Amino acid sequence: MLRNRAIEVTAGGSQSDYPGFTSMAIQMAVDEATSRGGGIVRLDKGVYDIYGPIRLTDRVTLAGAGPETVLRKTDGFKSPFIVDADYGELRVEVADASGFRVGMGLQIFDESQKWGWDESTATITAVDGNVLRFDRHLERDYRADDGGMATNACPIIEAVDVEQVRVRDLAIDGNKAANEPIGGCRAGGIYLKKARDCMIERVFVRDFNGDGISWQITENISVLHCDVRGCTGSGLHPGAGSHSSRVKDNTCIGNGTAGLFICWRVQFGEFERNVLEHNAVSGISIGHKDSDNRFADNVIRGNGNSGVYFRPENASNGANRNKWLRNVIEDNDGFGFFVNAGSIDNELKDNLIRDTGAGRQTGDVWLAEGADRFPA
Repeated sequence: MLRNRAIEVTAGGSQSDYPGFTSMAIQMAVDEATSRGGGIVRLDKGVYDIYGPIRLTDRVTLAGAGPETVLRKTDGFKSPFIVDADYGELRVEVADASGFRVGMGLQIFDESQKWGWDESTATITAVDGNVLRFDRHLERDYRADDGGMATNACPIIEAVDVEQVRVRDLAIDGNKAANEPIGGCRAGGIYLKKARDCMIERVFVRDFNGDGISWQITENISVLHCDVRGCTGSGLHPGAGSHSSRVKDNTCIGNGTAGLFICWRVQFGEFERNVLEHNAVSGISIGHKDSDNRFADNVIRGNGNSGVYFRPENASNGANRNKWLRNVIEDNDGFGFFVNAGSIDNELKDNLIRDTGAGRQTGDVWLAEGADRFPA
């Protein structure tokens, strides 16, 4: 940490170490900090054109100057590929390469493999005629005759196999109207994978065509004082066995699925003082082995498909032993808590569950047969 404070690299304005309001300038500054063992990359105020993911590394802090530091995704481009793109390859041959360039983010999928963990993501390293070369091996076999597609949808900020990364005091504009969607297991406005001891704070995420902030296979991730709005996926998406997340004082409004999507095996997290409003598919969605978490003092208001929605699971894989304390859950479509079969032993204490007159929330708690021990 002492070394981090001693090293500072700047990007943006003409007087910075790496002038230019582009993803390339930011990445060059990050690479400089990385070469020196970590440090702070400071971004000037301004709008940065992001065409490839900003990839962070161990002990790097990416710090803006507040919401006037905007990382904006450039307009998207896509093309079908004309030769199957197979597992382990580092190339794809597309019908039209005119909109792709070196440094651009890349997403590969087909109609059978396009969500969850089935997409592949990479950064383009060369464009040779209609052949795109990239830096990560493909994760699946993708068929050209099954709607195989290459797009430049990508995370804005990405941190994979890292520790002690911090992102703070900036805004992300996903430019969703001009970009293809990308799934939350592989991307997000900010995306962490196999990361530990990281912090995201005071970040504004707007209009990303996917999840706002997603972290997968992680330990000790803190998301604090962030604001996520208008994304087509979920606002916040911890998943894939993420342990000991701290999610506090955030706002998620008007996102296309859940405000907070608790994905598989999210355990021992603290979710406190968040505002989850007017999201299309529940304020909080929780399910497979999402156990031993604490949800306290949140406001869950005006969401679709109930305020808190427990996804159906079998009895051995439910969302068990969670604590729900002093939350305000009001005016959601359906119930305050809608609990499908499989989850047990959740404690509900001192929550305010009500409809204030909107006529949307028809009941407090609904328990399916097989959902048990939800003492209020």
